[in-house]
Amino acid sequence: MYKSIIRPVLFKFYAEDVHHFVRFCLHLFFLIPGSKLMAKSLFSVADRRLEREVFGLKFPNPVGIAAGFDKDATMFNELSYLGFGHIEIGTVTPKGQPGNPKPRLFRLPKDKALINRMGFNNGGVFATANRLRNRNTKAIIGGNLGKNTLTPNEKAVDDYVAVFEGLYDVVDYFVVNVSCPNISDLHELQDQEYLEQILNAVMEKNLAKPKLKPVLLKVSPDLNNKQLDEVISVVEKTKIQGVIATNTSVRRAGLATNPEKVKAFANGGLSGKPLSKRSTEVISYLHSKSNAAFPIIAVGGIMTAEDALEKLNAGASLVQVYTGFIYEGPFLAKKINKAILASDHS
Repeated sequence: MYKSIIRPVLFKFYAEDVHHFVRFCLHLFFLIPGSKLMAKSLFSVADRRLEREVFGLKFPNPVGIAAGFDKDATMFNELSYLGFGHIEIGTVTPKGQPGNPKPRLFRLPKDKALINRMGFNNGGVFATANRLRNRNTKAIIGGNLGKNTLTPNEKAVDDYVAVFEGLYDVVDYFVVNVSCPNISDLHELQDQEYLEQILNAVMEKNLAKPKLKPVLLKVSPDLNNKQLDEVISVVEKTKIQGVIATNTSVRRAGLATNPEKVKAFANGGLSGKPLSKRSTEVISYLHSKSNAAFPIIAVGGIMTAEDALEKLNAGASLVQVYTGFIYEGPFLAKKINKAILASDHS
């Protein structure tokens, strides 16, 4: 029903408007008495074999929602009722910012993909933290940390530390995001020296807290093997707890969508099915080259349960979806979790 009726209707409208409409519908639906129980019975798989202990955290199941879907922490409670074991909110910046000019989110249906250049639009860490205090879900909540667009790279470390401090009491783990292609000059922070400075500063604050919370690094699918070796080195040196692989891509090769149409969308990060193979390659490389020294959360091109199993077989401990959720609909988490139970990963 979703792919044959609902999705074709939604895809007639601008993608970002549909996103806000879906958020409104979720809020409205869960105001109805009995709706939470109904949603859990429809979308969740309750089985202790799905539980995972990763980074010292107990995840109800291995399937989560990637950062970018719930930027301002306005849907995390509702999303947990759709069968997700963790929700990563953000990217969050110290100050609220509008992001890049619209239009900035585009569908490529022939490729089952999206191109976005949102630009870290969010209400800022103070507003986000306040919403997270109204948490009523057992799902794990992650906080994706970023810098404000106007903050120069020389002062980026201050922004990452500020968001870490602001979210510390209300999230379970943190992700340092320096690999998003939609912020001017952000890619420079992937340089090993910059990266170690940021991660060391965040870990210094983390170690000073009463409880150490996991800090992860999100990496780009566009890194070469030498750069991935540097990622392994950075994880070892800074003693962060893991990696998320991968972010969106600036590459456009091999797309079925008309090249002129893709060119008209201009800059932005590509997500969805075209990233599936490269994401798996990055996961496999990091897992094998590091001798499984740290856990990996897989994201990128997970459109089906088979895609998720492929990521787990490559060495991932958990998986996240975003574009696949948009194209495949609200039963995706349930399908993946059922496939995991039927596989060697349960």
